[in-house]
Amino acid sequence: MFFANSMTLRKWCYLGLVLTIWGFSFRKPFDGSPEHFPAPAYQPEWSAQLEAQKQLGKVLFYEEALSKDSTISCASCHSPYNAFAHTDHDLSHGIRDQIGKRNAPGLFNLAWQKNLMWDGAVHHLEMQALAPLTDASEMDNTLLEVVNRLNNSHLYPPLTAAAFGSSAITGEQVLEALAQFQASLVSANARYDKVKRGETTFSEQEARGYQVFQQHCNACHTEPLFTNFSFENNGLPVDTTLNDWGRYAVTQLPEDSLKFKVPSLRNLRYTFPYMHDGRFENLREVLRHYEKGMAFTASLSEQLREGVVINDVEKSDLLAFLLTLNDESFVFNPEHQYPKEIFNQSKD
Repeated sequence: MFFANSMTLRKWCYLGLVLTIWGFSFRKPFDGSPEHFPAPAYQPEWSAQLEAQKQLGKVLFYEEALSKDSTISCASCHSPYNAFAHTDHDLSHGIRDQIGKRNAPGLFNLAWQKNLMWDGAVHHLEMQALAPLTDASEMDNTLLEVVNRLNNSHLYPPLTAAAFGSSAITGEQVLEALAQFQASLVSANARYDKVKRGETTFSEQEARGYQVFQQHCNACHTEPLFTNFSFENNGLPVDTTLNDWGRYAVTQLPEDSLKFKVPSLRNLRYTFPYMHDGRFENLREVLRHYEKGMAFTASLSEQLREGVVINDVEKSDLLAFLLTLNDESFVFNPEHQYPKEIFNQSKD
């Protein structure tokens, strides 16, 4: 093969390096759920290029050029070491250090969600990235500008060629690649999961905590995903500074006032602070809220109208069980982390 110029040679040599790093092969990266999980809501049609699309999505996830001033990436608010949440501040921060009004949730097991975001404003995983990308207080960019930047970069044409068969990327492909990467973020190897697979057993305290959980929490935080993905008012008084009324902003239905998506209880060790606005720093504060801090408004969840009453021993047992939902192998999986080999190569 003859190359027209050194840039073309460099591009194809780089593609070879990329494929070597990825261990590229014609295999399906995400082929359904763990045995004890239900079927996912989002399951892309398999193709020989799906693995390359996922890997392109990973590079895009860490790409700061997605933001208007090229200062933040998706990973700026969704760190792999925090189960793709963040813990350094209560509310998400965007470009020019603008502060949002909600806490960045952990990104895992997204393939099982039909509605995304705290208020369910997005209904498809391949459309989700548009929200932070175009929000003025987050990335403040346009999809057209992102596409122009990627197509003018020597980094992305070979990645796009591997993923989609053409070196020029489109806006649709940007969103699809990001979705494929996020769909691959499956957390299903916590101690709880190992118990379900028969590999180990709960301790006596964990087993007691499991019973407390099933009695008081499972209706909304339904196992094995530890959320039923519904929208509930859990008694949080509205923050008058943020003035965030939750799902009501989407539906304009009074009965949706102060309702937010029920978050998963997986990986709580890594995703503090808690609630949609990050108002609670630890799980003891969360339990105190349900014991004596709830605001009994008209839209309060039916599950909470009689309050939640558990004694101190039960609280400790429940916390012991919740610790079994932390998935260290997911949080520290090197396959999810910053692809420094790719970015470093692009600077050579």
